[in-house]
Amino acid sequence: MRHVIVMSSTASIGLVAIFFVDLVDMLFISMLGKSELAAAVGYAGAILFFTTSVGIGMAITAGALVARALGEGNKVEAQKRASITMLYGVGLGSVFSAVVWLNLPFLVGLVGATGETATLAISYLQIIVPSLPFLLVGMVGGAILRAHGAARQSMMATIWGGVVNAVLDPILIFGLDLELTGAALASVAARLTVGAMALYPIYKSYGGLILPKLREFLGYFGTIVAIAFPAVLTQVATPVGQAYVTRAMSEYGPDAVAGMAIAGRLMPVAFGVIFALSGAIGPIIGQNFGAGDRPRVRTAFRDGIIFAGVYIVGVSALLFVTRGFIADAFGATGLSRDIVFLFAGPLALMFFFNALVFVANAAFNNLGHPFYSTAINWGRHTLGTIPFVMLGGYLWGAEGVLIGQYVGGIVFGLGAWWLALRVIETADGAVKRKPFQRQARLLQLFNFRR
Repeated sequence: MRHVIVMSSTASIGLVAIFFVDLVDMLFISMLGKSELAAAVGYAGAILFFTTSVGIGMAITAGALVARALGEGNKVEAQKRASITMLYGVGLGSVFSAVVWLNLPFLVGLVGATGETATLAISYLQIIVPSLPFLLVGMVGGAILRAHGAARQSMMATIWGGVVNAVLDPILIFGLDLELTGAALASVAARLTVGAMALYPIYKSYGGLILPKLREFLGYFGTIVAIAFPAVLTQVATPVGQAYVTRAMSEYGPDAVAGMAIAGRLMPVAFGVIFALSGAIGPIIGQNFGAGDRPRVRTAFRDGIIFAGVYIVGVSALLFVTRGFIADAFGATGLSRDIVFLFAGPLALMFFFNALVFVANAAFNNLGHPFYSTAINWGRHTLGTIPFVMLGGYLWGAEGVLIGQYVGGIVFGLGAWWLALRVIETADGAVKRKPFQRQARLLQLFNFRR
């Protein structure tokens, strides 16, 4: 439990620093008194969530590969895997950001933005999206550091990014009167900072990254695809579901989307520790899986669930007590205020079922079953979202959209918990096989060779 708490808490400080700056972004934009700007950030956030999911998937891949090698006591192999995964991550981020940038009008329209709000969202995204490769460097670098147990150094990279963003936000938004453009430029500067500060300790304390031989680089393609493909698919499911929710909310006007955007920026600040838990517990499970210690794998998973439950109850109570102050700080009135109150009330408690999915997915990714994560996440954000959002919207309007989104997660959260326990119980035989042997057999179908 101590290991889970320390890794999650230190990692969350850096995450919350970034998320808090995003929340401050929204606060500053709300102070401009233009609902179209706040709504534009809401629409843009759904698309940025989509692009960031690629980085999360590659970070999961790097963490699993490096942690497994370190658990086996092979530091040279860990360095090689870190370097190769970083190269693949930057390459994927460059291609993906180019594709998204060229299709921004279509994507913004897809989530329901129209008119001036759509124009503002596009201009905001045109500035931020090209910085995705630098964000990938920071995310993959942070995963490499966490795999080494360097949670504090990984944390500091994101904290420095948050500091840069916090300093530049008021200067660019108000001082230079750039409004939404200023917020976008501050975010780009923060991404550059996170990337640089993640690389620095890797080179200073862990041997740095090496330029692999072409044969080694290509030889790892199959191994990386076996983990990254389902991991990225798993992460993409969340923004796809969120995009549907955003589109459903757009039917109730800019005030509804603005209220959802406030709740969306508030959620990761409130539950940043839980987001960090999903990344921090993976290396703990991965190292002990590599070392063949199944009881500790089981204990880490159990303690992660307990920690999540206790934390969520405490934070939900705090949100409920301060919900009026939160709504007033953002100038939320009418429908926007109702949505903020709803999130800071019963819906916050229901985040526990999302936590079950997060921790279970970390177990799947590090125990050789990444496609289980894919199936759970896509089920959660399609079957567990669309029909419930439709029904909730029909019964209770804009508030029902959020209610449906959270209620739909109950079944999949409990299902992920049960399946993860089953996987852990069969992990004893898995640790006796070579790492990724399961994926290697799968990839033989496609003539890939490690």
